[in-house]
Amino acid sequence: MLTQLFIGLQYVMPQHLLTALIWRLARIRHTATKDFLIRRFIAAFDVDIDDVLLAVPNDFATFNDFFIRELNSDARPIDQQRSTIVSPVDGTVSAAAAILENIIFQAKGLDYSLEDLLATDLDEASAFVDGSFATIYLAPYNYHRIHAPLAGELLAARFVPGDLFSVNQATVAKVDGLFRRNERLVMQFKTEHGPAAVIFVGALNVGSITTPWSGEIRPRKQGVVEVLDLSQHSTSVEKGDLLGWFNMGSTVILLLPKGACDWDEDLQAGTTLQVGEVIGEMLHDSR
Repeated sequence: MLTQLFIGLQYVMPQHLLTALIWRLARIRHTATKDFLIRRFIAAFDVDIDDVLLAVPNDFATFNDFFIRELNSDARPIDQQRSTIVSPVDGTVSAAAAILENIIFQAKGLDYSLEDLLATDLDEASAFVDGSFATIYLAPYNYHRIHAPLAGELLAARFVPGDLFSVNQATVAKVDGLFRRNERLVMQFKTEHGPAAVIFVGALNVGSITTPWSGEIRPRKQGVVEVLDLSQHSTSVEKGDLLGWFNMGSTVILLLPKGACDWDEDLQAGTTLQVGEVIGEMLHDSR
């Protein structure tokens, strides 16, 4: 009953206003306030801070700085085999399967199309027809930086304005087309195995998305799709390189083309992942 109420409220609540308020709260610099927020958050969500690079809470100027915390350099070893795909995030698998023609599974009885997700022309979306996808949910307690699952060249990145529904399991199971409705950042890559896409999906209370190419991108419900200027940072990425981070939590979707990969047999709904661990194997080289 409470779950249904929460989902229903999301249709009428001022999602962007609430998210803007959280954005401001997370950036309070008053020492006692931000320390209180950090300590209460760690206690409430049982956050593992053993691998955090800086001292908690003293070395963090704001709660958001803690939320997007860096880890020690050896905390997330990246599998370096040339053919492997690694997890881009710490999180929990929502789904990982084949794309059926242009349709991606969201939850039982719910799906959405490649064209709607990517918000692009048919030619770009067609690269992933009958391909593979993996959807990974980042809970509040997770490390929230996103890393490259493969080496490659970033060809384009687009910010797509939209809604800010929660992306927790209950909401994903009930809101039709949630991932194509919510705001998102679509990154398209060229790899030696073919095209790949990494999509950052925004959510309720996600104050913004940041990348090395764009800086911080604040949420907005309406407007045109924004093509990011990639000229300010190298577009060549190695496996495990930083792609960006969520300022509060959300979901990442990975797309690969037909016949390109074989997901690990353990990559099932509910599987927990860490950055750098193997989630699949590339099956061919496009060169």
